[in-house]
Amino acid sequence: MGSRNFRRTVLCMALGLGLSSMAVPPAHAGNNDGTVVGHTEAGAVVTINNTQTGFSRTVTADAKGSYRIPFLPVGDYVLTVAKDGKELTAPANVTVTLGNATTVNLGGNAQNLEAVNVTGTSIITAVDVTSTESATNISREELRRLPVDQTLASVAQLAPGVVKGASSFGGLSFGGSSVAENAIYVNGLNVTDFYNRNGYSEAPFNFYQEFQVKTGGYSVEFGRTTGGVINAVARSGTNEFHSGVEMTMEPGAWHSEAEDRYDSSGNRYLTASKDRDSLMKTNVWASGPIVKDKLFFFAMYEARGESPRNTNDEGTALTSNRANPNFWGTTIDWRINDSNLLSLMAFSDKDSNVGSVYNYDYDTDTVGAKTNEIYTDTGGKNWSLTYTNYFTDNLSMKVLYGENRRESFTRSLADIECNHVAAENAVAKPGVPLGCTTSTSVSKRNDLRKEGRVDFEWKLGDHLLRFGYDHEDDDSDYARHYPGPGAIYYNVYAATPGSSIPNPNGGGVIPAGYNGYVRARRYEISGNFDTTNNALYLEDNWQVTPTLLLNAGIRRDGFDNMDSAGHSYIKMDNMWAPRFGFSWDLKGDGTTKIYGNLGRYYLPVANVINIKQAGGLLDERTYYAFGGWQTLTDANGNQYAMPILGPQLGGVDTSQGNGTVGDLRSEVNKNMDQVYQDELILGFQQMIDDKWSWGVNGTYRKLHNAIDDMEISATGKCGPDGYIGWVMGNPGKKNTVWGDTNCDGTPDGWVTVDTSKEGWAMYDADGNYLGQRGWVKPKRTYTALEFQIDRAWDDKWAFNASYVLSWNRGNAEGPVNSDTDFDDTGRTENFDNPWVNFGGNGYLPNDRRHQIKMRGTYAITPNWQVGGDLNVASGGPITGFGVGNPYDDTNYHSYFICVANCDSPVSEDRVYQSSPRGKYGRMPWTYNLGASLTYLRPLGDKGQLRVKFAVYNLLNEQQTIAVDQDLQTTISNSTSSTFKQPLRFQQPRFAQLTVSVDF
Repeated sequence: MGSRNFRRTVLCMALGLGLSSMAVPPAHAGNNDGTVVGHTEAGAVVTINNTQTGFSRTVTADAKGSYRIPFLPVGDYVLTVAKDGKELTAPANVTVTLGNATTVNLGGNAQNLEAVNVTGTSIITAVDVTSTESATNISREELRRLPVDQTLASVAQLAPGVVKGASSFGGLSFGGSSVAENAIYVNGLNVTDFYNRNGYSEAPFNFYQEFQVKTGGYSVEFGRTTGGVINAVARSGTNEFHSGVEMTMEPGAWHSEAEDRYDSSGNRYLTASKDRDSLMKTNVWASGPIVKDKLFFFAMYEARGESPRNTNDEGTALTSNRANPNFWGTTIDWRINDSNLLSLMAFSDKDSNVGSVYNYDYDTDTVGAKTNEIYTDTGGKNWSLTYTNYFTDNLSMKVLYGENRRESFTRSLADIECNHVAAENAVAKPGVPLGCTTSTSVSKRNDLRKEGRVDFEWKLGDHLLRFGYDHEDDDSDYARHYPGPGAIYYNVYAATPGSSIPNPNGGGVIPAGYNGYVRARRYEISGNFDTTNNALYLEDNWQVTPTLLLNAGIRRDGFDNMDSAGHSYIKMDNMWAPRFGFSWDLKGDGTTKIYGNLGRYYLPVANVINIKQAGGLLDERTYYAFGGWQTLTDANGNQYAMPILGPQLGGVDTSQGNGTVGDLRSEVNKNMDQVYQDELILGFQQMIDDKWSWGVNGTYRKLHNAIDDMEISATGKCGPDGYIGWVMGNPGKKNTVWGDTNCDGTPDGWVTVDTSKEGWAMYDADGNYLGQRGWVKPKRTYTALEFQIDRAWDDKWAFNASYVLSWNRGNAEGPVNSDTDFDDTGRTENFDNPWVNFGGNGYLPNDRRHQIKMRGTYAITPNWQVGGDLNVASGGPITGFGVGNPYDDTNYHSYFICVANCDSPVSEDRVYQSSPRGKYGRMPWTYNLGASLTYLRPLGDKGQLRVKFAVYNLLNEQQTIAVDQDLQTTISNSTSSTFKQPLRFQQPRFAQLTVSVDF
């Protein structure tokens, strides 16, 4: 490319800017809109007009020729610049993208461009010198060209550093964080699950116009996350009527068979080959003007038919599902005038599923009698109303109010008469279904978020001030218990005579003649629980010189979690989160920049904590010797197996909840320190030519503190006589609770326990008190180098590739434990006592050392396109967890295994060895290749037929993504026969045909 042409490209950078998947967007943009900024002649009049809606905004450039037009709805615009009634350049087509500031420099030094007009189809991948964030933008049109499955999680995984959670509760990990630390927005409305923080409300792909995946360095207007942000904006109407229909088909025959899994003895322990998925959905939509140039609508309805079936692990029961997840959604946009906009967004993702359960014979592939029906209702209605006001050229405001509803209701016909029974893989199965129900819970939860926020932008010379306030009221109405008589869930575990079981209340030893034990667990809770979150923020973006931008912001968060009576349970205010960034345009021509960001981010306490500690939880666990199986017959004549309960082993454990709400002053740290993360990002980005760009950045994240439950069994003053009990607090730090100050056994005042050195009573084999032990401090660090290269779409081809080299270390994954499948956010077993996490420093479950991602599209002809998407990642670490420790006789998960004298009733006689994180290698690399072929054909002047056939996991890789990490399940001389046994795998290959007609 010649230097003159290259200069023109640079001066016109971002004109017609499409959604560059490489672009690093700026910190100063709204949740559901974009911005246009740039330079022209001082005093010039800059007008931006959306010809599709008639919306127009006019501003005057300041004395330095700078201008800014914020809070612009996403879409295509025409930009004109004039002075003294004379146009300085020809009109320019500009695409405003979600969360981005599109830079357009026209007039002044750019007058030599005159008639240069970059159209919206001539996409230029520009270096955004106003940006200090790390994010990836993906448009609806780009996704239609790629083999990307139609889920929000699939879109997020296109971004570097984002991996799928390997636990049974799924989720996404951003930059080494746990799956319970993210935030998801639709049109500015927070739709994140606030009960357990793992999940969100979701609309079909056709409802969205654009996605932005923020992986770090985001502005102070975003908070309540130490992971990542998924930001999406819905489609809207224009002055032209448009409509369309899209059908998506995934017949069961297009799904490859999953593999059955067999242990070393040839016994099948996972039955998956008979599972089948099938999907058929039809999406219809329409958009257009209600009043031309004033009022517009977009409306969509999707009918979906899903009928997946699956067998249980033993292959003795089959569940056939019938789902009814019909969706509706709409946006209504009112351009009151050029200074006032009003937008409504609403959608419903309610879903009802009926699962019919049948007896099943795997060997003969015979479906027997129906035994149960399980009913599951999820989702709810969501809406937001956004008002935007442009007071002056330099002062703008946006106000939002909305509601996010999520229901979770599970019950079955057999809930009254049938208990659930499960058995670990090492236990010999009886050949008939375990228990007379596959239902594991009778639960109902209704979550309602009420959200309001106001955001301002005020340009003062070289300074852009952004400030605002947001408030959320998050209410959970919750009830749950196990099905069956006594509301008991039976778990059967293999064990050898003489071995100790993990019963923290009185222990228990397997007697002679028994080869296992049964945990009978009763679990009941109900109540209404409320949390309020609020935040103030202020940010200054200072253009120090024409080539140097400094950005400084501060955010103040406040969280208030309440009990069922509405009293504050955990309340934390004045959480100050400073964030600083810079962007240096090295050459002054917008082709090369160095940027950086340093910031702090706070994580709120999930509502599940209010419910389970402040809601009268009954979690009663009774242990019995396993006496074998007995075969029973239910009311319908179907046979099933129940465990024979031998002698009770140890006492009844109610340490996790005895059914009452105690004095919460004794159960919550009065001076709770918040969970927060500090993050540093440094990066470099360069424009190679008008389509190619590349970049590299480094990220360092450090998580501080944990809020978790721990049993404080002693105090510094009173020793074990000052026993407090289970406390929600900060492990490894000072915790102040209501306790015994004079050692007479009666709580009478505030007691401070420094859990870094005290709080856990130590005894010898004779029960003599030896002193106290403290907890290790929680820690987590993430260090990464990211390389990326991008070629923007030019109607012929596009390509993006990234490589991330990262290290995720520490002793705490976050508020959940993926390696032990513990998903009660903020109530993990990590800190139950000091020995659970002692010696637990190492590579964490979300450590994926290498990640390689590539995606691209090539137009063979104007009518045919091929697309590809490759995601390669190294496997996570494998840890061998033990039970017990060399320091006392408690039985919890630990990083020690017993190797000698393990059957001795005297704990001091037992010999342990360390079993640190990652000692047993790593899970295999995963390779996921998708491919698509798309046929396009014009229909009339404005219509189009699109047929896309996509294959996901083309190579049908079914690599292991999770294994059994319990090296010992009891304190015994033997190790578990199922250790490292594969448990979860990549989804098998499946194909999808999408046919759409747009008018």
